[in-house]
This record gives sequence, structure tokens and C-alpha cells, in this order.
Amino acid sequence: MNKFLKIFIATLLILSFANKSSAEDVKDCFEGLNRATFAFNQGLDKAIIEPISKGYRKLPMPIRTGTSNILSNLSNLVTIPNNILQGDLKTAGINTARLSVNTTIGIFGIFDVAQQMGLVKNYNKEDYGQTLGKWGVGEGCYLILPILGPSTVRDSVGTLTSVLGGDPWYNVTVKNDTQYFKDSDYYVSKGTDGINFRSKNIEAFDNLEINSMDFYASVRSLYLQDRKQKILNSNKIIDTQDDSDWDDLQSN
Repeated sequence: MNKFLKIFIATLLILSFANKSSAEDVKDCFEGLNRATFAFNQGLDKAIIEPISKGYRKLPMPIRTGTSNILSNLSNLVTIPNNILQGDLKTAGINTARLSVNTTIGIFGIFDVAQQMGLVKNYNKEDYGQTLGKWGVGEGCYLILPILGPSTVRDSVGTLTSVLGGDPWYNVTVKNDTQYFKDSDYYVSKGTDGINFRSKNIEAFDNLEINSMDFYASVRSLYLQDRKQKILNSNKIIDTQDDSDWDDLQSN
């Protein structure tokens, strides 16, 4: 299985290098399939994800803040190696210190103690898709993944990189049988991350859907712009975007 995935990744990388383009020119090679998957995801969102997200909003603010802090702390496990791969050693050092302090003194990240100690959270989340973009790998074709949502060939390769050993949290939960963590810990954290993001952007996505002649095309444009800005580490704010937590679903 791993051999097949490695061959698949190598093929996708070749296709991505051969399809370098700007966010505006990314090809929607699989539009028919993408639109069908998008419709499926929308149905799932309306039936399950959005109602859960609205219920999540009703939780006391300290609980939501603590949960968001834990998820942000966990994201450092992927951000740090990508900081290093991108040559940003200073930020990697700050994020490593933040991870160490918040995981211990901050009780797994519930409290952002590092911020109070002067280790300011002034970084963007990084992933392997962004690193590939930094290295000059083109986006390849646009993709809609079931449940995970918008992606590209390049970002899908980045996602596969995480589950093939690039995500320490995945490694200690799903890949390794330890007495401290279970497979479900990983999946619950990823699901909660998605709900956390969705709850922050309910009105933004509702407005985008209402005001779009083609909601699918609007989401595609928003995603590709957002990814381009993340790779460039741009601070420009896109309308309808609540924060930098497009995820990851990361994620994707």
C-alpha cells in the first residue's frame, strides 16, 4: 500500500510541476466530478456539520477558546517541520518554544502561557502543500475531496505526506499503538478542528452562497486565492474570510 501511495505521489508531483500556473489559471480538469462531490459535501454540511457548528457556538466562550487553543497547539506539530523545510528557522524556533511551553505549563495548550511569556503567536499555519508551493511546485488541477473539501493536486500530495509520516500527531495516534493515545484521538481532533472553523464562518459562507451566481465557482476562487496568499505569507484579507483557519481540513 505504501509503495502504491509513493508512486501515486510521485506521479502527482510530476503533473504539478508540469502545470505551474497562477491561482486564476488553475485548471478545473475534473469539473463534472468536482461539482458532484461539492454537492455531496454541501448536503453533508447542511444536514450535519452546520447544525453541529451552530450548537458548538452555544458552548461557553472559555470552552471554545480552550478548544481552539489546543487545536492551534497541535497544528504546530505540522507547522514546525514545514517552517524548517521552508528555511524559516527563526519561526520554527519560536513555534517549538510555544509548543513546549503550552503543552506543559499550558496543559496541552488549553492556556496560551507562551503568549504571556513573550512568545507571541505571530505565525501562519504551514503545511506540506504550502511548502511544495514555496519550492515552486505548481498547483496542478483543482480538486474537491469528499468531506475534506477544496484542494489541488499539489495540496492533495501535501495531505498524503502528512499521513505517510509527516504529521507527528497522526504518527503517535493512528500509526503507533501506544498506551497514551488512540486512533480516535486523531480523528476527533480533526473533526473538532473542522467544526471550530465552520462555526467561525457560518455567516461568511451563508453570505457567499446567497450572493453568488455560482457558489461552486466562488468557493473555488476563494480557496485558490487563500492558498496563494498563504504560500506568499500575504497579510491581505479576502472578503468572506473570517481568519486564516481555512483548513487545513486541511484540513487538505
